[in-house]
Amino acid sequence: MNNILVTGAQGQLGSEIKALAHLYDEFNFFFTDKDDLDITDIDAIKTFVQTKNINAIINCAAYTAVDLAEDEFKLADLINHNATKYLAKTAKEFNLKLIHVSTDYVFDGKSHIPYNENDITKPTSSYGKTKLDGELSLKAIAPANSIIIRTAWVYSSYGSNFVKTMLGLGKDKNTLNVVYDQMGSPTYARDLALAILKILPKLSNKKTETYHYTNEGVCSWYDFAKAIFEIKNINCHVIPIPTSAYPTKATRPHYSILNKQKIKNSFEITIPYWRDSLKECLTKL
Repeated sequence: MNNILVTGAQGQLGSEIKALAHLYDEFNFFFTDKDDLDITDIDAIKTFVQTKNINAIINCAAYTAVDLAEDEFKLADLINHNATKYLAKTAKEFNLKLIHVSTDYVFDGKSHIPYNENDITKPTSSYGKTKLDGELSLKAIAPANSIIIRTAWVYSSYGSNFVKTMLGLGKDKNTLNVVYDQMGSPTYARDLALAILKILPKLSNKKTETYHYTNEGVCSWYDFAKAIFEIKNINCHVIPIPTSAYPTKATRPHYSILNKQKIKNSFEITIPYWRDSLKECLTKL
């Protein structure tokens, strides 16, 4: 039996893995959040790993309040950077597999072609910087059988996300302003969870590898909102606005499209189209 530690189990991705756990008899999951395991304490991590005889870690834990991170950099850094470093050190010491989930925010969003895994990183926000520092720590420690999966625009039937926010606003408002000049690919957390569970047994690499995963296809936040209302038959008029008309404390990447060829080729993964996955999620909601 493979004993798998899943951190951040109450978040969107962790919740989706938990919902899929019954399909994987070969795995014995330990789902934890900050109340079960403090991943900012390396001794606590090591004790948990030894006590539960853990074989692999899926790190879904993250500080994801993008704007708040501008004011709470130390806390964001503790979770996104230091905790990742501690998990990497533990993975190396105990020879564990490790899948760490990262973000498109490690890029500045100024590209015009999809980012590949080796493109230059240049975060423009505190959130992006702390996530990149976590990646760099993991790569420096380089435990065998460890990978980074960068993703973007994550939504789910669990937790708080853009889809749920639009559903709530669409029922209360006749019109809604949504940014049209930020481009990306929505990611249904359930699809990413399925990919992770398929990848985990196949990990066999000597140094840390980086991969990209989002759903297929491209849209703006405006297009995304329009699709949500169209599929759910919500009569709300969406007005496209530029990013400049919706100022936020943290700078968002204008272009978040990730090249996924490496993960598809390496692990023989077929990735669903974003609108198909959106329909699936909205059916649950």
